[in-house]
Amino acid sequence: MKKPWQRILGAIVLALSVFLMAGCGNQSSTSKTITIGSQGSDLEIWQHIAKSPQAKKAGLKIKVKEITDGTQLNKATIEGQVDVNAFQSWSYYLAYNKQNPNGKLAALGTTYLEPLGIYSKKYKKTADIPDGTTIAIANNPANTSRDLLLLQKAGLITLNKGFDALSNTKDIKSNPKNLKFKEIDDTTGPRVLNDVDVVLISNTVALDGGLHVLTDSIYHENVDQSTKNNVNILATAEKNKNNKQYKKLVKLYHNKTIQKYIKKKYYGTKIEVNKPLSYLK
Repeated sequence: MKKPWQRILGAIVLALSVFLMAGCGNQSSTSKTITIGSQGSDLEIWQHIAKSPQAKKAGLKIKVKEITDGTQLNKATIEGQVDVNAFQSWSYYLAYNKQNPNGKLAALGTTYLEPLGIYSKKYKKTADIPDGTTIAIANNPANTSRDLLLLQKAGLITLNKGFDALSNTKDIKSNPKNLKFKEIDDTTGPRVLNDVDVVLISNTVALDGGLHVLTDSIYHENVDQSTKNNVNILATAEKNKNNKQYKKLVKLYHNKTIQKYIKKKYYGTKIEVNKPLSYLK
């Protein structure tokens, strides 16, 4: 039969064991693998980052998952199949949250701006585009509005006051050249370029199709206040907005060595934007 002091000592040892095991459990949870959902060239970037010495030094274990549909990728992030996603612009993010009030995302930080371009195999500049030309634009709300804003900046159309991320061709105020608009799946832009005289193509899709926005487009966005809504971000489910491990991904993306790799691989078309989220608001 154990003496009272032996029973007390045993209880203390057991309590300490449980405490230490709990501590180990917490430690492993903070270093869990983070699943990043992405697509196109962004997928390639995060595959590189996941294997990089910089990720290891930051104590981040990263797994990259490909989901090619933006809406499905955001849905997978909210449902927890993906922890963080890397593919969308600020305007796309705002449009998604507006359309999905019961399943919102939270932005973690900025990454880059990829200039949207106007492409044509038939015309060398926007001034050459004749009356009645059909222009292919994206069929999803955020990119539709972005396309129209670029066409306005190029001097081809004028948009109504208050035009926003969910606006569309119904919000065109003036169309002096009587341009016609054909909405397409914006991942098919390079292929459609053979069938339509003018196409607007995002840089990620353009790169996948062997196009370089700074040299192959007839007109493209510049980095300035007018294009801040088009800056790309890292996003997560709203409930994870304060996750410290996820926030480390933003700092990792802007690591100088990582940026050097991105600039070289994508010919300077992914222009780094290292700004606080307040810059976009």
